[in-house]
Amino acid sequence: MREDIIIRPETAKDYHAIVSLILRSFHEGTDYSDGTDVVALVEEIRQSKYYIPALSFVAELKGEVVGHFLFSHFPLSQTPKGEHIHNGGILMLAPVSVHADHFHQHIGSTMLNLGIQKAKEYGAKGITVEGDYHFYNRVGFHTSSEFGIYPTSGIPMAEPRCMMCMETSEGSLKDVSGYVVYDMYYNA
Repeated sequence: MREDIIIRPETAKDYHAIVSLILRSFHEGTDYSDGTDVVALVEEIRQSKYYIPALSFVAELKGEVVGHFLFSHFPLSQTPKGEHIHNGGILMLAPVSVHADHFHQHIGSTMLNLGIQKAKEYGAKGITVEGDYHFYNRVGFHTSSEFGIYPTSGIPMAEPRCMMCMETSEGSLKDVSGYVVYDMYYNA
């Protein structure tokens, strides 16, 4: 873990830097998004009842914003088609962006390790994320079906291992189950 990365809650002053960072991160780092949909998702989350301002972070390196990620409340669904239920403490980690000039410098794993600690302090039972399991497994996520939480759709959902979950403490998800359905967001 890098010692020179600082995470802090985002502020309105950071929004321009966050938009630029997300656009470059997804355009240059993925083959499934140019980042415009991700920017729209961030804005949609910020305007929703699921947004948690204290858990929407930027990562700084020498005073420069080099990363952005946020945790938001996420109700699971009873069926693969929707019907959201209150699950008592599941957070969604999405999106996660690292500035393209700083790819492969351990910024993503450092900021997530620091952020996951903040989510635990917040009192979350578990965290879901969808993405590259090679990366997220390294920071403690496991295939969500191991916890009774099942994927339904999404990009980059190439396979079920792309939907992952993490307990915030041993057994914290034992009474939680359901489906990850993003129908509360147009841009998800």
